[in-house]
Amino acid sequence: MVLAEAELPEPAPDEALVEVRAFSINRGEVFQLHGPLERIGRPGKDVAGVVVRAAADGSGPAVGQRVVGHPPARGWAEFVAVPTSSLAVLPDGVSFEQAAALPLAGLTALRLLRLCGPLAGRRLLLTGASGGVGHYVVELALGAAADVTAVTATAERGKRLAELGAEVVHEVSDAVGPYDAVLESVGGTSTPQALALLAPRGQLVWFGQASRTPAQLSFFEFFKGPRSGVIRHFHYEHSDEPFRPDLEELVELVAEDRLHPHIGRLADWRETAAALNDLRDRKIVGNAVLTVSGG
Repeated sequence: MVLAEAELPEPAPDEALVEVRAFSINRGEVFQLHGPLERIGRPGKDVAGVVVRAAADGSGPAVGQRVVGHPPARGWAEFVAVPTSSLAVLPDGVSFEQAAALPLAGLTALRLLRLCGPLAGRRLLLTGASGGVGHYVVELALGAAADVTAVTATAERGKRLAELGAEVVHEVSDAVGPYDAVLESVGGTSTPQALALLAPRGQLVWFGQASRTPAQLSFFEFFKGPRSGVIRHFHYEHSDEPFRPDLEELVELVAEDRLHPHIGRLADWRETAAALNDLRDRKIVGNAVLTVSGG
């Protein structure tokens, strides 16, 4: 991964051209880079910066406004074209670095919890909890009066989650059920173990496979666990809803001091390759944010 020159993007009529001040990288993008580059192009879905050319169709922010955006790709750059349906204006007091850490992880967390329904007084189990999504899920769920148990590999990776108020365990087998909802993102042996902790008529929402190991479920194991439990597959792009309203909600929560992006690595964009390696090797807790400098 090296710096190279690229052509200035030419926005579509419903896209604004954004000068990027910071972008976030995600662990899933590490594995995307293992595939054919012709298929994925230049990655980058989490950006924050300043609008330098407004959308030609008149939608979205004006020139000079500070924004956070969630383009479909190509965000690891000095300039990126972003659909205005995926752009939100930043309130005063929310930095570019904070904003860049929000889109993919924050949207995933917000929409995951929305899928779970009312949270007050309910018990929630979250596996693979020490990444960006996990930190947002825990803080948002606790803010909605849920009782949260978070599974992290080590005490150090779970330190901030415990400070937020979650119960932190390091093996799924150490969690004490039943749970009204299980958010599972690890795969392998974690999935059947987590499923067994589900309350009757509860739901397991499967949104990742961080272990890169397929899960195997046995029908007969259901008799040892939940009755009439539901397993749902989830992806944050599960609906046709635009991202802008949810991005606006996330930045307002940050502005109101109700949501706090946990930036485990803040570095210059020249260190993107090192940050990707450390994300892959789980050496970064929370989000990794790179600031853009010219040249």
